[in-house]
Amino acid sequence: MSDRWTSLRLDDVPAIRVAGELRWKPIRRTLGIEAFGINAYTAEKAGDDVVERHSEETLRHEEVYVVLSGRATFELDGETLDAPAGTIVFLRDPTVRRHATAAEPGTTVLAIGGKPGEAYTPSAWEWYFEAERFRDPLDPEAALRLMAEANERFPDHAGVVYSTACWEALAGRPDDAWVTLQRAIELDPRSREWALRDDDLASLRERL
Repeated sequence: MSDRWTSLRLDDVPAIRVAGELRWKPIRRTLGIEAFGINAYTAEKAGDDVVERHSEETLRHEEVYVVLSGRATFELDGETLDAPAGTIVFLRDPTVRRHATAAEPGTTVLAIGGKPGEAYTPSAWEWYFEAERFRDPLDPEAALRLMAEANERFPDHAGVVYSTACWEALAGRPDDAWVTLQRAIELDPRSREWALRDDDLASLRERL
């Protein structure tokens, strides 16, 4: 290792549990990569997600998924693809709905992406995914410091604002959380639906 290059083992990147059972390994953030997005997802058991259900319609990213170990089952706009270790899946169309689950315990999928024709910009979701590391042990103030950075970098991003409301509620600041949640709802009306079933915002339930 030097100031010009870095090497690490994927096992050395701690996984953060996000979006239910998805285990995210933040490779880009760990290495400080600014040229492209790259992350890994691992599964403890068969049936766990290794790619969350989504499309890239908003960000317009092309994505490549590489199955590093185990075996994954991809669903791509309703089509099923069996993907043993060594399989590369390239999604050039950002509108394709994608999802993958582990067919074997220990499955790991590497994800690489970016928007064609533009300089890469890290996505806002990385910040609120990263904040999830502060759930165990619970440290909402540390999460809020990270979310303050996200709000500065991505002003008026609905996901960032919503996540900030969640952490304010967990920090025992329901009035602040309520004001922040109202802003999230203004930015994306779906935030109200999410809040109604989000345990983080249980203290605000009666206000909704």
